[in-house]
Amino acid sequence: MCSNQGVRWDNLRPSGAAEPGPASALFPEGAVARTFDAPGFRGITFYEVRARSIINRVPATSRVPFEYTINPYRGCTHACVYCFARNSHSYLDLGTGRDFDSKIIVKVNAAELARRELAAPRLRAARPRPVIAIGPNADCYQRAEGRYRLMPGILRALIDAAQPFSILTKGTLILRDIDLLAEAAEVTQVGVDVSVGFTDERAWRPVEPGTPSPRARLEACATLNDRGIGCGVLMAPILPYLTDSPRALEAAVRAIAEAGATRIVPIVLHLRPGAREWFMAWLSREHPRLVPRYLELYGRGAYAPRAYQERIADQVRRLAERYGIGAAPARDGVRAAARAPARAPAPSAGPAAEQLTLL
Repeated sequence: MCSNQGVRWDNLRPSGAAEPGPASALFPEGAVARTFDAPGFRGITFYEVRARSIINRVPATSRVPFEYTINPYRGCTHACVYCFARNSHSYLDLGTGRDFDSKIIVKVNAAELARRELAAPRLRAARPRPVIAIGPNADCYQRAEGRYRLMPGILRALIDAAQPFSILTKGTLILRDIDLLAEAAEVTQVGVDVSVGFTDERAWRPVEPGTPSPRARLEACATLNDRGIGCGVLMAPILPYLTDSPRALEAAVRAIAEAGATRIVPIVLHLRPGAREWFMAWLSREHPRLVPRYLELYGRGAYAPRAYQERIADQVRRLAERYGIGAAPARDGVRAAARAPARAPAPSAGPAAEQLTLL
């Protein structure tokens, strides 16, 4: 598969006539299904829908540090085998495995809805203004965004409303909108994080087959910071027995420091329903010897034991201190994050109590 960058959609044509897609309670008008005959997109169907709303309030019982979300897409061509959001496809009567990777819901009216809903009193009059998390359930800068260009309209609506927001992405396509992000940072709180759980490219491709490489993501982080848009790294997920060795953790933290990350947040893999079944099937094929160890770690629920999480978090914290992440001076020849931090609040590299930070 090819990555976000370098994909040119302008001259692409659907491989066939648009066809009606499935209707559901969420999208009662149904959808228009399109496919594109291009390398990296064969076998993927995009369902264009007109959503009823785009700014969703997070239930008070959720363990996340934000009240509202915007998700322009459902499903994700990043195809990460561990993605927690897989179960959301079951609400549409779609599969949580291959369907999640290849049947992408595109909310074509997302920008229009964002502008209308940002004018509602619940957001406009709120004090303090809540931070809207963009793309926590499906990456807003996955490859489909190169074709549908939903984010520029959404960002323009956020700028005009001076609405605080945060973005988490594995997509280097975010650099396309760097001017809009810089403009937004002049009028409101903007938080940006890229997700890089590890830097070993041998580990990367099998578990994140549709993403830009970890190196490309960290280059995007550096570019954002060079532009004055404080960008941190969500070091997630850290995969037990695969990317959690002292050597792997140090290599990742050093690379993150070299990218000038303003902060680092380590999160150990968690396996919720939908993701659990898909990941464990992958693990049994690729690393069968690890299956008993994972059943021991995750046999009682979605999260690894707290002692394991805290041990990993402590290792990352000490490494972050060594390499000067978030510090003003450079140490050990590593470029430190001397730029302004992101203006939206972000957790530090503490114990992984906030397992659901933006995952």
